[in-house]
Amino acid sequence: MKIGIVAPSCTLDATIPARLADLAKASLGDLAPEFVIHPQCFLSEGHFAGPDQARIDALVELANDASIDAIWFARGGYGACRVAEPAIRAMGPAARNKLYLGYSDAGFLLAGLYARGIGRVAHGPMPSDLNRDGGEAAVLRGLDWLLNPAKPTVRLEAHSQLHLAPPLTGPLNTYAAFNLTVFSQLLGTPLQPDLTDHILMIEEIGEYMYRIDRSLFHITSNPHVRRVAGISLGRCSAVPDNDPDFVLDEVAITKHWCAVSGIPWLGRADIGHDAANTVVPFG
Repeated sequence: MKIGIVAPSCTLDATIPARLADLAKASLGDLAPEFVIHPQCFLSEGHFAGPDQARIDALVELANDASIDAIWFARGGYGACRVAEPAIRAMGPAARNKLYLGYSDAGFLLAGLYARGIGRVAHGPMPSDLNRDGGEAAVLRGLDWLLNPAKPTVRLEAHSQLHLAPPLTGPLNTYAAFNLTVFSQLLGTPLQPDLTDHILMIEEIGEYMYRIDRSLFHITSNPHVRRVAGISLGRCSAVPDNDPDFVLDEVAITKHWCAVSGIPWLGRADIGHDAANTVVPFG
């Protein structure tokens, strides 16, 4: 298997490729995939992993390469929204046969690809997670999905961590997962997918509670989002202290906006900006 790695947002740590190859070899032996790491991953132009056009070109090149089976987004940060539309427009038939994996800022690309039925996309760990505590387990979790996308336990992994409250009727096997701010920002753009009857999982990092509240107001007010089967809340980490204290936590906030919008509250989901981040295939 050949897995292409591209950085649509920020520059990849130069130590990651060797560490990733060593981890895959140690875990999988001769079954380890070949990683095709685009040189663009190591470009740097201000905040970004190279200029917009370089990031677009790298993503399109790997997506349109029929010899590559999957695209693994190298890391998050910020910048994918600047390249998603032109890159997706330039994708040809080979791009439709691939797997795509990432989270955080990569959510702009996951949304746009899913909206257009390009490939099979999933929210889950990225190579840069090797820099987290416990990151090897996270990266192996992502790699396992890339190697075994049809494995039943992969989808059930997300489902088993979903504590439904109250219980719902009907099938609960259609998912989508996003960072809250990313999802809020892509609403109303051409990247917005149809999530009718999906369980929408959201997570956040580094945002004040009042911003979490504002983003949840925005997404739950969207008439298309109100067609989801329900919202499940992942972890909200590294929340700055508010002055004065906001009092409400992320659970109370999410329950409030679910009640206001009529979207079912489905409890907690095992996703977040950490090494426990779950792989959630869309659909």
